[in-house]
Amino acid sequence: MGNLCARTSCCRKLWSCICCCSNNNNKAPTRSQHGSKGKVHPVSRIEKWEEKITEANNNGKILVVNFSAPWCVPCKKIEPVFRELASRYPSMIFVTVDVEELAEFSNEWNVEATPTVVFLKDGRQMDKLVGAETSELQKKTAAAADLFLKKP
Repeated sequence: MGNLCARTSCCRKLWSCICCCSNNNNKAPTRSQHGSKGKVHPVSRIEKWEEKITEANNNGKILVVNFSAPWCVPCKKIEPVFRELASRYPSMIFVTVDVEELAEFSNEWNVEATPTVVFLKDGRQMDKLVGAETSELQKKTAAAADLFLKKP
């Protein structure tokens, strides 16, 4: 479980929000519009996850998984960048997993803070980013796409 801080309401959840000790946002959480633009697929059931990982594996694609929460301010910060990357890299499959809807599943992937972005190839983790560093997300996605293009 993530290190929890008592400063903001988002941190009193099961996962800690990367911004928790630097951003005191007392606004009521709103549900983000995952998948409303670009090609980001929301995953709220294990069956949907299995469908997407099978699709990625069967087609030799990289699966980019954004573990997020609707109350997490940094998750909202990277969401438009994540959608834009999904549009820019159609050879990859982008999904968003709500850590509250799939809590046990998120724990199995060792998600201790949101946002956490995991890059998978053939069902195995090839890279991971914890936090809302958009430039780092862009770099890691470009590197994964380069790897995909260099496959034998």
